[in-house]
This record gives sequence, structure tokens and C-alpha cells, in this order.
Amino acid sequence: MTTSQAPVLSARGLSKTFGGRTVLQNVDLDILPGEIHGLVGQNGSGKSTLIKILAGYYTPDPGGAISVMGVPLQLPLNPHESDMSGLSFVHQDLGLAPELTVLENLRVRHYGTGFGWRILWGKERKIVRSALDVFNLGHIDPDALINSLREVDRAMVAIVRAFMRLEHHKGGVLVLDEPTVYLPRDGTERLFDAIKTISQVGYGVIFVTHRLEEVRSATDRVTILRDGIRVDTAPTKDLSERDLLQRILGRELGELYPSAHQIEGDAGFQISGLAADGVSDFNLDMRRGEVVGLTGLLGMGQERIPYLAFGAEAAHSGSIAIHGRTFDLHSFTPRKAINLGIALLPADRLRNGAAQDASVLENVTLPTFAHYFQAGIIRHSRERRRVADLLQTFAVAPPDPDRTFSELSGGNQQKALIAKWFETRPRILLLHEPTQGVDIGARKQIFTRIRDFAQAGGTVLISSVEYEDLAHLCDRVIVFRNGSVASEIKKANLSEATIVEQCFRTDASAA
Repeated sequence: MTTSQAPVLSARGLSKTFGGRTVLQNVDLDILPGEIHGLVGQNGSGKSTLIKILAGYYTPDPGGAISVMGVPLQLPLNPHESDMSGLSFVHQDLGLAPELTVLENLRVRHYGTGFGWRILWGKERKIVRSALDVFNLGHIDPDALINSLREVDRAMVAIVRAFMRLEHHKGGVLVLDEPTVYLPRDGTERLFDAIKTISQVGYGVIFVTHRLEEVRSATDRVTILRDGIRVDTAPTKDLSERDLLQRILGRELGELYPSAHQIEGDAGFQISGLAADGVSDFNLDMRRGEVVGLTGLLGMGQERIPYLAFGAEAAHSGSIAIHGRTFDLHSFTPRKAINLGIALLPADRLRNGAAQDASVLENVTLPTFAHYFQAGIIRHSRERRRVADLLQTFAVAPPDPDRTFSELSGGNQQKALIAKWFETRPRILLLHEPTQGVDIGARKQIFTRIRDFAQAGGTVLISSVEYEDLAHLCDRVIVFRNGSVASEIKKANLSEATIVEQCFRTDASAA
């Protein structure tokens, strides 16, 4: 990539207004051939709006212009026109049909046919295998169902599909909108290799992410949006992480992680003899005020513990003890968990944590809806006032109870769900990737809430592959390997480097 090349994508003066509120203002963007271009900013900065204009889902305000490979496009686009122009997208939800095969997802609408319009399945399999081989994905069976694949392989299939579309148009831009948000850290390296393969062919790449380390390691240039305005575009190598943070926030962040606190000696939560598919004989004693992390490489079992302890997945055997009472996990249910003061925040908030087409109000009051019944009547005004107060307290923007939940940015969705669970007055927090897809400002607020909860005597269990977060937030970290505890890292030895070392060790010795 050289900056003297003509842009493969050029956008000028893109703006978007919703109901009198400008969310994107006069943004310019150039993507060069062979360039991986980072697009960063806080939730609500305008990134998603810009991507949706390019994808043809939003109509921009008058006055903007877009050209691809030197060809001006007629605005507004529709999704079909965007696709036909040489813009190919991989969104957070990947856009795959899980009940169809890999081959069907990659070749639908492009099947080659023979005599009598019969699909030549043998030829189709060769085409798909050839495309998978470009990305070293020979282990993926073209006839496998998408929902049978691991998360990282699903993401890779989505990228292969986008690549095949670019090949069909003989050029263009791949747009990756938070492609790693639901991937474990050890799955992202394969994805980055795939992105580099695409850029080396000469296609442009737009890479949207909240993870600044990904921006700095994977991109050539970066554009920063703040409050709908393009703040800067610069070579990534010229920007330190602090430089990026200052431009993203418009101020100094200060200390990201809250200070440590004293742990109470009382028993808070106990898991005994937990066994399930992929998990064997897990035991854990936690004290009130303690924050414990669970981590490991992909598929090692740690990610299932919060769901098993909440009753969202059935265990083969095991029990939990809370408030001096013991419960069999084989027959445990989420309703029992909530009644006992246990809250679960799942990693995939839209699929498993929220009703995305319902209002923010309906989501926030779902577990506490009975509080708003009086004499057989729902007290809607009381419910709305309470939710409005919660949204203000938890800094959810906009603090509108009637907004559809899916319209909130990722960080504000997460803060709304935390508000929902805090309203149940929990004693135990079970968190799975609590900062996934969340910007740096929202992360700080979430970290503070976790520490304040622990400081007040609550008990927190976090399953995550965000090693730096675990090192700063947790009092100890348990590393899983092959469904069992491989090591436990105490506070005195707790660091990101120690966690990484333990996760990647091949022997079974403890830290």
C-alpha cells in the first residue's frame, strides 16, 4: 500500500440526522488499495451509522458522495446496490444462515448449473474447497452445517463469503464491523491472517473495533470519530495507545481500573463437584467481596461455568451453596437463581441477554416486573419513572425508556442490562465477557460498578479472555485446560503476562 494510489473507496461529506439530532456530520473517508484501515470511536460516535450508509441500510443527508474503484455511486444506496458496487460486509452477527451448510452459505445466488438447470454439486464443492484453502481452512467441511462449527470457524466462513464477493466484482472493499466481538482472543489471530490475505490481493479493508491493541497491530491507518465528527486520520504507527485514547475521548481517560478493596471473610458462594459436557469436577469457594476470574484458551470449559451455575444450562452433577442453603445444579433453574440473588450477564447480549426488538423499559424491568403490580393493575407511570432513573444512574445514552433496545450502541446495551440485574438486588454476579464490544469509556464505568458491588459485600465471578482486565479486577484467576482447573493465580502473582503464560502452557502444573 502506498498513499499515492487512488482510493478504492472515497466518501465525501457524509452526514445523517435522526429526528433533528445529527449523529454523523460531514465525514470524509478514503480507503486505499491493499490498506487495512481502522475505524474507531466510542459507542455512539457514528461508526455504525457510517457503516450502515455504506451498506445501504441508512439514507444519508443530502450533499454526500461515495465512489468505489473510481465509479461514483447514486445515493441513497440499497443493500443490493451496495453489494453490486464492490462493498462486502461482515457484521457482528456474521449474517450466516445457521441451518444451512457452509457450501449453501457461500454459493447461494451464485450456483453454477448444467443441463436442465441442475446444480453441479461436485463443481460447487471444488469451488468452495478452493476458496477455503486460500485461508488455510481445509479442515472445514463444505457440507457441514454452520451451527455445527466453532465460533471462530463461523467468522472465517463469513470472511470467505465476503472475499468471494469481492473476487466476483474484481475489486472493492471488505468492511469488518466488530468481527472479533464474539471471538475469544486466541481465535483472532486466524482472523487477522485472513484479513491480511485479503489486503495483500489489493482489496481495501475497513476494520471497526473497540480493541485498541487490535487497531495498533493490524491496521495501516486509522480514522477516529467522536460525536459524529471525524477527529483525525493518521498512520497507525504514528499514534501511541495514549494518543488514540485522547482522540477517542477528547480528554485524558485517567485510571481505567478501580483500586483494590478489602475482602470480607464470610462465605459468599460455593460450587461443588460441578460436571457437564466439557467440564469435569469443578469446585470453587468464594468469599463475600471477592472477584474471581475464570479463563483459558478456546473451548477449555471456563466459558460454561456462569451458565451452569445460573441454571441456564443443565449440569450432569454438582451443587451450589448460597446463604447457607445447598442446591442441586442438575435441577437448578434461572428462576431459582434470581430468587436467591444470583444474576447472569451473558456474553452475547442480543441473543441471550435481551429481547432486542422490545423497548429498553421492557428489558430493564423483565426480572422485576411484579414490583409494578398493585391491586391487579400495572403501574406504568411508576415503572417508567424508575427505569428513567436507572438509565440516568447507569449513564445509558440516550436515557429513553421507550427506545427499542437494539437501537442502543453496544456499550449502552451492556449498561442497560447491568442496570436490569442490579435492580434485582443481587448478591452474586456471574459475568461472561462483560466488556465485549464495549468502548473504553463504558468499560471504565462497568469496571467501577463491579468493584463497587464487591466493595459492598457482593461476590463476582467473571469468565473472560480479556487477560489485562482479569489481572487488574480480580483477586485471583483460575485457568482452565481441557475442562478442568489447570492452575490458580493468586493476587501476589497476578498479571497479564502470568495469565497468558498459564493459558498457553502444555503441562498440567499449577502456578
